[in-house]
This record gives sequence, structure tokens and C-alpha cells, in this order.
Amino acid sequence: MDIATVIGSSWICALALCAVLGDAFLPFIPSGTLVILAVLKTAQIDGAPVVLGLGVAVASFLGDLLLLRLARRGAPSVQRRLEHRPQLAASVARVQQALDGRTTGAAAAMVVVARFVPAGRTILDLAIGHSPAHPYRFLRWSALAALVWAAYIVTLGWLNSHWFDTAWLSLAVSCTAATVISTAIARIVRRNRRLVIN
Repeated sequence: MDIATVIGSSWICALALCAVLGDAFLPFIPSGTLVILAVLKTAQIDGAPVVLGLGVAVASFLGDLLLLRLARRGAPSVQRRLEHRPQLAASVARVQQALDGRTTGAAAAMVVVARFVPAGRTILDLAIGHSPAHPYRFLRWSALAALVWAAYIVTLGWLNSHWFDTAWLSLAVSCTAATVISTAIARIVRRNRRLVIN
């Protein structure tokens, strides 16, 4: 493997990790797509998917921790975001209410599922950060959610890199599958919420 390939792979991996860290704050960042692209770029390097998966899990957890701390301290940027986006504030309030009424196991499952719902991670972190309860008991569930999501997204990219001969087709299939899965989970969550309300 030549030096240009190594540098190219390292660059896309670093970009993917930064995106995973940042999408806790900016959920529109295509972190999943960038992780899949990094997997495709490094799939032939021995041990690279495992190392990348661990890096993704750490970056994901650190993003949660940073947003949680900012929300907990009442950072002006977080407060402005909630004040100027009433729909986001309403979602945060609903999640807080849902967490208050859950058992430990159900709350843990909610934290893991939120990782797969578009913007779910951001809303959950803000809800936990603004909760009167001590938020750091949620960190172990956040770590678990980070590991589960990292394993899922890296495995998805790795499997498709071996099933298809062309990188663009692997990327397209992986991103489509990730989108379909996230959409399906989001619909299930919304349906369950309506059932609970009704």
C-alpha cells in the first residue's frame, strides 16, 4: 500500500471522527455516511475496521459528554438554540418526561434507540442535561449506545465493501440501508409515543 493511500485513508478517518463528535451539536452532519466512506477506504487494511469502530464509539461518547456538560451549565448557545426553536424545546421536554417515568432498563433502551433516530442523540443529551436529576448516571448508557451504533455503522460499511465490487455501489447501498433503518426506527418511536399519549 503506497503512502498516498495511507494519507488518504487517514484523512477520511479523521474527518469521520470529527463528524461523529460534532453531530451531537449539529445533527444534520452526515456522520454515518462519512464513517461508511472511511470503512470503505480502509476495509482492506488488517484490523482497520475494529480500530475505526473504537474511534467512532469514543468520538460519539465524547460528543454526548460535551453537549451534556454544556446543557448542564446552561451555556448561552444552548439556551438560545432552545429559545429560538420551540419544536426542539418541546421535544426535549417530552423526552425529559418520558425518562422520568421509566425504569432503569427502559431508560437505557431509550438512550440506545435515540442514537438511531435522526436528531435523537441531540434531543436526548439536551433533555438529560436539563434534567434536575443527576445526569451522569446516563453516561454508562451513552457509552453503550455509542458502542452499539459504532459497531452497527462500521459493520454495515464493512459487509457492503465485501459484497460489492465497486466502492460507489457499496457506499450507495450502505447509506440507503442506514437511512431506511433510521427511518423505520423513527416511525416506530413516533407510533409508540402516540400510543402512550392516547
